Amino acid sequence: VQLQASGGGLVQAGGSLRLSCVVSGVSVAVNAVTWFRQAPGKQREMVAYILSGGTTHSIDSVKGRFSVSRDSAKNTVYLQMDNLQPEDTGVYYCNHGIRWGQGTLVTVSS
Repeated sequence: VQLQASGGGLVQAGGSLRLSCVVSGVSVAVNAVTWFRQAPGKQREMVAYILSGGTTHSIDSVKGRFSVSRDSAKNTVYLQMDNLQPEDTGVYYCNHGIRWGQGTLVTVSS
């Protein structure tokens, strides 16, 4: 199983980014994928996930701003991030079980 995250970048506060996690080895249609992030000097935290049945969940601090979805045909999970704030800055990782993507850096300037 391999996961490859991409889509990070530098954006001003209030802007948007869409992260992609391309998965190989398992089908995202029947497997959960989770997005984590790690801010500078902080522990890694779970941000959002999508379950095999399509149920999604996100942490309170991003509710209403971030959404997770998937494209089974592309075997890809997305994290749409709107109204980004400086506190959203960090390296974002996608995860399935013990497998991690390489991370993609999101920097939000004020």
